[in-house]
Amino acid sequence: MTQPSIPPAELANAAVASILTALTAGTDQPLVVDSPPGAGKSTLVVRAARTLAAAGERCIIVAQTNHQVDDLLISLADPAAPRLRVGRLTGGTYEAPEEILALTDTIISKDIKDVLSCDVIIATAMKWAYVDGPRWQWAIIDEAYQMRSDALLLIAKLFDRALLVGDPGQLDPFSIVSTPRWTGLPHDPMNNAVTVLTNHNDTTIHTLPVSWRLPPSAASLVSRAFYPFTPFHPGTAPATRTLTLTTQGLHDPCDATVEEAARTGWALHELPPRHTARIDAEAAHAAVALASRLLTRGADAVCEKHPDGRRLQPADIAIGTAHREQARHIQQLLNHTPHTRGVRADTANRLQGREFAVTIVLHPLSGRRDASAFHLEAGRLCVLASRHRHACIMVARAGITDLLDRHPSNDPVPLDVPAKFPDGWEAHQHVLEHLSEHRIPAA
Repeated sequence: MTQPSIPPAELANAAVASILTALTAGTDQPLVVDSPPGAGKSTLVVRAARTLAAAGERCIIVAQTNHQVDDLLISLADPAAPRLRVGRLTGGTYEAPEEILALTDTIISKDIKDVLSCDVIIATAMKWAYVDGPRWQWAIIDEAYQMRSDALLLIAKLFDRALLVGDPGQLDPFSIVSTPRWTGLPHDPMNNAVTVLTNHNDTTIHTLPVSWRLPPSAASLVSRAFYPFTPFHPGTAPATRTLTLTTQGLHDPCDATVEEAARTGWALHELPPRHTARIDAEAAHAAVALASRLLTRGADAVCEKHPDGRRLQPADIAIGTAHREQARHIQQLLNHTPHTRGVRADTANRLQGREFAVTIVLHPLSGRRDASAFHLEAGRLCVLASRHRHACIMVARAGITDLLDRHPSNDPVPLDVPAKFPDGWEAHQHVLEHLSEHRIPAA
């Protein structure tokens, strides 16, 4: 990917300035902000809330999880920024972490009446659904593409205008119940909040053009494979971030893989072809061994945040999977392996929104006999391939390309359902084609 002629910081600042100007321009249209991974969605949400508060506009913030709410609350309470009274509306079982209890100018309550005097009130969509209070001028909805339309319907009575911020390339809302009966209907609860608003309203769509998380080695692939209509640029130059292994290795496939990842930002640790059960013990052990090798070889990460370098710690590494059983199995291995306690193993759904120095990914199609819609979903692979700041290592069995060729994307297209881009089958092919240049046979 070529660097833009305009510096990335200028591109990003111009995009944010345009969004904040639109907020205070008196528009009645919903504003949508499409963002690639690591483009500063949370920072934009906080700046938008502060801008509205400074203009005398009353607003609420809607997030999807308590973790997201707490992260936004800490940013809103930044002591270096102008004073802002913030209300944190909670559910009955919520227990505030110590860092939340220590915040100043912040009221935490289960009752909306206790926080009505605040400049900004923040809560999860589920909590807002049970609020019977006044009507606010603005709602800022974070991770709007992961919010189901029925959740939006429950809170629409609370606000006049909305700013929806989210990542269109990542996982769609999901449900554990069957939903085909609603497919294609305008009130389909599995539509996301953005789709519902754009179907029923004239909307203005803005984009954030720079990813501050992904290095150039990853931004080019992720942009091409998952954001074909809204390409973005990396926020750093190719030489800004380096990953150096400070000790000698054993010259085995595991060492070759981590060395390739450190040098290029990508590696494919390819196991022999085999059809496996959902828990592939060999692949799980390989993922854990790669995490251990990164730590024992003293990986030193240099970046714009740590120009003098910083030794990777277990918390800087994550292992991503498609299924919860796989994540639990790998986490048990990590907890009983020297040097890897503190490395996190989890599913794409739970890693969404998180950031790590290095990620190790168990490919969703590894060892499978078929390519189901779940495993082909572009959003799942996008999440797994876009959590890292330095390098991503894929662990997979050989034969995935042949599997894709045997299972072309031929799912029926229901009436009144727009085709989803990017297509999962095509996105997987893009990623595998790129990874073939960084393939390290495991045996």
